[in-house]
Amino acid sequence: MEGHGRERGEAAAFDLRQESGNNEVIFMALDLASLASVRAFATAFLSSEPRLDILIHNAGISSCGRTREAFNLLLRVNHIGPFLLTHLLLPCLKACAPSRVVVVASAAHCRGRLDFKRLDRPVVGWRQELRAYADTKLANVLFARELANQLEGTGITCYAAHPGPVNSELFLRHVPGWLRPLLRPLAWLVLRAPKGGAQTPLYCALQEGIEPLSGRYFANCHVEEVPPAARDDRAAHRLWEASKRLAGLGPGEDAEPDEDSQSEDSGALSSLSTPHPEEPTVSQPYPSPQSSPDLSKVTHRIQAKVEPETQLS
Repeated sequence: MEGHGRERGEAAAFDLRQESGNNEVIFMALDLASLASVRAFATAFLSSEPRLDILIHNAGISSCGRTREAFNLLLRVNHIGPFLLTHLLLPCLKACAPSRVVVVASAAHCRGRLDFKRLDRPVVGWRQELRAYADTKLANVLFARELANQLEGTGITCYAAHPGPVNSELFLRHVPGWLRPLLRPLAWLVLRAPKGGAQTPLYCALQEGIEPLSGRYFANCHVEEVPPAARDDRAAHRLWEASKRLAGLGPGEDAEPDEDSQSEDSGALSSLSTPHPEEPTVSQPYPSPQSSPDLSKVTHRIQAKVEPETQLS
């Protein structure tokens, strides 16, 4: 992880400790673009943390920036990295059941289409990036669906949550400098504050009684129907098998990482042990749920990840 990202993570953890009075909030570095980093993080976490009650995959990128890799960087950071991390942390999640996995997705999944013959090909140019981003969001929804099927009866439930665009510096990261002053006022008018964007992921993580809805897609703290491509169980299973291969997992057990897992890259993200996923994003005004989660009841440390890029709605 780059120094700046680490500094921001440490600062966020400090602020959370100050505001919550909970000295158990810690920062742990993780680069989802590196499978080796994912494995190292999982090993460190499992050796130091006795519990994992809620895993929120709140990291993602919408652009490759100037990074050029021999693989699909958007797919690696948005899907393959979280897929591998989930697998490596499953023993702890099972031991702490009932537990939950929340995958932060996006309404962009409606525009996604998975081409399994070209799944891991590098993405070049902004047009390909827009398409690839939507594809990874479709992968998020299918992953939550298949994970729920795979874990049925274990006490682990899984949800895909759409937060949408949020007004933060992440929104403007890839906007040319001369255009930012023009877009900032517009962002204040049409985008949500980070606190509003966090509501649906938190709802999926904390709301009691939604266990029967495991595998479903949520937006604005309600279940939403998804297009046929996002509820295709055959495609979900095919993606599962392809993801195991791309993540370096053997059939039924961990395998040695692929060569890609040794690559050093800049698709960085970090991890905070905190009940607040930092700066997820949303699209439409948030209606308060009839029974909102009681955050005061959360006593265990929750693994949440800082999102280094804005999500596109």
